[in-house]
Amino acid sequence: MDRENIEQALIKKPIAKNGTEFYGADDIMGSSVTPLLLFSTFVAISASFTFGCATGYSSAAQTGIVADLGLSTAQYSIFGSMLTFGSMFGAIASGKLADLVGRKPTMLLMDIFFIIGWSAIIFAEGAWYLHLGRLSLGFGSGIQSYLTPVYVAEITPKNIRGAFSAAHQILVCVGVSLTFFLGNVIAWQTLAVIGALPCLLHVFGLFFIQESPRWLAKIGKEKQFIDTLQCLRGVNADVTKEAAEIQESIETFSRLSRSRFMEMFEKKYALALTVVVGTLVIVTLGGSMGIVFYASSIFKVAGSPISFGTTAIAIIQVPVSALGVLILDRSGRRPVLMASLIGAGFGSFLVGSAFVLQDLNQLKELTPALVLIGVMLLPINIKGSAGSLATFIYMFVSWIVSYAFNFLLEWSPSGTFFIFATFSGLAILFVAKLVPETKGRTLEEIEASILI
Repeated sequence: MDRENIEQALIKKPIAKNGTEFYGADDIMGSSVTPLLLFSTFVAISASFTFGCATGYSSAAQTGIVADLGLSTAQYSIFGSMLTFGSMFGAIASGKLADLVGRKPTMLLMDIFFIIGWSAIIFAEGAWYLHLGRLSLGFGSGIQSYLTPVYVAEITPKNIRGAFSAAHQILVCVGVSLTFFLGNVIAWQTLAVIGALPCLLHVFGLFFIQESPRWLAKIGKEKQFIDTLQCLRGVNADVTKEAAEIQESIETFSRLSRSRFMEMFEKKYALALTVVVGTLVIVTLGGSMGIVFYASSIFKVAGSPISFGTTAIAIIQVPVSALGVLILDRSGRRPVLMASLIGAGFGSFLVGSAFVLQDLNQLKELTPALVLIGVMLLPINIKGSAGSLATFIYMFVSWIVSYAFNFLLEWSPSGTFFIFATFSGLAILFVAKLVPETKGRTLEEIEASILI
């Protein structure tokens, strides 16, 4: 079946009994959800799964790679941190690329980086190819962290946008968890092959999905914009109102974006910039990136079976992440963030205390259990999209944490986690004092609360 036939099968309504037309998903979810929309979203978030696999790979593959290739702590720390190093530049370039050539071509470029990265790791015989492969995965991950949420948000109707965007976050966590689980039973080269497979599926799927209608409207392709929006919403849907809203928002954003870059550093924006960047930095210094990159090292130092610890993380993280997504809109962003930080702080303190007992040769038999419980409280924090400056700073701090983590662990396991607990505590105070709640508030209200 060629592209045109597949597309028509996805957007045309079948005839039901009594001559009533309907979409397969319409009866359940409303007329705004079409098979083409579901398919396009599925293709887009498959890249999120690849990103999750890349994030969890350094922990899952550490034992095998170090044993087979004889890497030192410094070499493996470089390997692990190359993902966040590459992500800094991939994230910065992604916005410009996506606006210049379109969402689909930029996603194809992302897949190329992913495929090159996984291929280099699969055939690596030394540290050099590993580092280049991980760096390429970083470029792809940086593009993905910006582009996937943006594309999903741009193709979905506003009434279901939150639910569809949540699927991106969950797929990232699924990728991390699956990599943790499979890393216990298969070789590191095979694990890299599994990480690469969704990239190939994503490339194939790109030929059958629509370009972002918002991007088409932005570059002035009016007819193609309307036709694409009609395909995504269904042949009988009235897209007049939504098309007008998209056009209006593009015009508004265009006027706002004419302001110079340096204007964001003016005094009136100081609090807003502090809130955004400060939250990202201080939360990242809580150590979540180090946990997800090197969980196997933590369990090894604690004397706990690595396979048991990583499997436990793999099992619990997906339902916990899904639960967080479900309660986000009900309870608000700020309470969920506060709860996450309290859990992270307590978890780090518990792990640090366990290592203190180990050093004092007291209750050493409890150390593995306490470390496991503490690590389970530390959330796998994977950031979505944000502005270029915030993304760069977040990735830069993540790179520092992911590079330094193994050295800190060798220096003092207890000290490492007490440092993380301290930053989590500071983050709690920071959020409590400065970060506003966004639930039920318009953008104008949020802006008024943080502008000086």
